[in-house]
Amino acid sequence: MTDRTGDICSDDWQRLITAREMYARSSGIHYDEILHQVAQRAQSEGSIGKADIGALLLFKRLRADTPWARALMTTADTAVRQATAAATAVRNPALSRSEAARAGRAALAGLPGFTRGDALASTVLTAAAPHRMAVYDRRAHTALSSLGISLTHASGRYSRYIAALDDLLSQAPSPAHAWTPRDLNIALYCLPPNSAGMGSA
Repeated sequence: MTDRTGDICSDDWQRLITAREMYARSSGIHYDEILHQVAQRAQSEGSIGKADIGALLLFKRLRADTPWARALMTTADTAVRQATAAATAVRNPALSRSEAARAGRAALAGLPGFTRGDALASTVLTAAAPHRMAVYDRRAHTALSSLGISLTHASGRYSRYIAALDDLLSQAPSPAHAWTPRDLNIALYCLPPNSAGMGSA
């Protein structure tokens, strides 16, 4: 099975816009503070260390009482920073967003907690390039499916996720035409179940 992208109707865009507005009202201006703070440090330091990955775990509300978390804690911070510095390829304007996502995800693959799944890796990559990347989660994946946009779990899913968001943003109406991939990720995450796809093309 291959991924499929495509246009969505104006009603579905309005649902996404409403969902993004709902997030702003319910979460306020403070929920993303951790992400913004880590992004600022990543910009100035050129890498992301274990302390900031711990902060991103809180932001993403992921469990840390896991074997991979212990393995990451026993990995030297210099090794973690070497991998996350390589992952800042996501900032390279010479690469498309999906190409950058592929390169950034590959750079993180050797770290404990980053070998499988895209939740934490995508959060680190979004902190590295907050205006280019977006957080991946199952709710956003489900929302894409409800809009008629298929995304398989095959290898390279994160880059294909970013490509799907890019494709949607290329035909977004106002005010969504000014959104970043992160804005669209938030809208997808907040889209009420079964509300999308009513008139999807």
